[in-house]
Amino acid sequence: MSKAFLVQVVIVAVHCLALMAHADEKPPKEKANTWSNIDRIVAIGDVHGDYNQFVRALRASKLINDKQAWTGGKTHLVQTGDVFDRGPDSKKVMDLLMALEQQAAAAGGMVHTLLGNHEVMVMKGDMRYTHPGEISSFGGRAKFAAAIGPKGKYGKWLRTHNCVIKINDILFMHGGLSQQWIDLSLDKINGGVRTYLTTGGGNGHLVRSNGPLWYRAWARNRGEALAALCDPVFKKFGVRHAVIGHTPQRGVIALGGGRVICVDTGMSARYGGPAAALVIEKGAYRSIQHGQQFRPLAVDYYKSKKAKPAAKKAA
Repeated sequence: MSKAFLVQVVIVAVHCLALMAHADEKPPKEKANTWSNIDRIVAIGDVHGDYNQFVRALRASKLINDKQAWTGGKTHLVQTGDVFDRGPDSKKVMDLLMALEQQAAAAGGMVHTLLGNHEVMVMKGDMRYTHPGEISSFGGRAKFAAAIGPKGKYGKWLRTHNCVIKINDILFMHGGLSQQWIDLSLDKINGGVRTYLTTGGGNGHLVRSNGPLWYRAWARNRGEALAALCDPVFKKFGVRHAVIGHTPQRGVIALGGGRVICVDTGMSARYGGPAAALVIEKGAYRSIQHGQQFRPLAVDYYKSKKAKPAAKKAA
């Protein structure tokens, strides 16, 4: 039996004991998950422990200055999850996000850090993809486990987060939203995940393969197949678009006429993709990469769905 395996067993055991210790706690309170009339939104996908690339994406989208201080004013920043794993600097990324939360709020803006599947994996003790530098940045495995536990600085912070939010007419999440969950409200989806992570109760099925943290069908389909998957969900939640991460693409791309915009560009060194962001400003959708100009995205599928005049019958 390998030493690495034994360490993994110990970490999982510590996680289970932590949940047992918190089993009698009250479920987390509901948290706001819907915002309207927001003029500017920036979405950045999977960071995977690459602090430098994350900073480049923030600067390219004009959210921070060269001192990493917020310059985005009333912009809403959405980071769609997967800060952890594959790279060494998740702690630095979380420290920056925590600071920007306060600075953005003071300026009238907002930072939404969503849960990804790798946040849940790490909090559950699954360390298969954890970079050695990530653990050492916390001071070792024991301190890492404590920091992301229910009482740890980063664990408490992560367990307050949503996994799906709605801003204007857009859903934001890590993976996608299967029609399996169409009868649940955003409060039920987010509350179910937060309760599961905090007390072990809630709806654990939400963090499995068809849940919003893992679901990949939106990123892997095109055309009518994608429309069939998305349109019933969009109708239920009153939106026209969804922004997702989770499945790496070659830059920020729009699928299905703009039904789904993918923002996981594989920006971490592990994948070698560009530091990029989606910028939505007064209804215009653009992508921006570090060192490049803004590029418009076509997101107008719904315009072609408007009713057309009936053809005149021949006399």
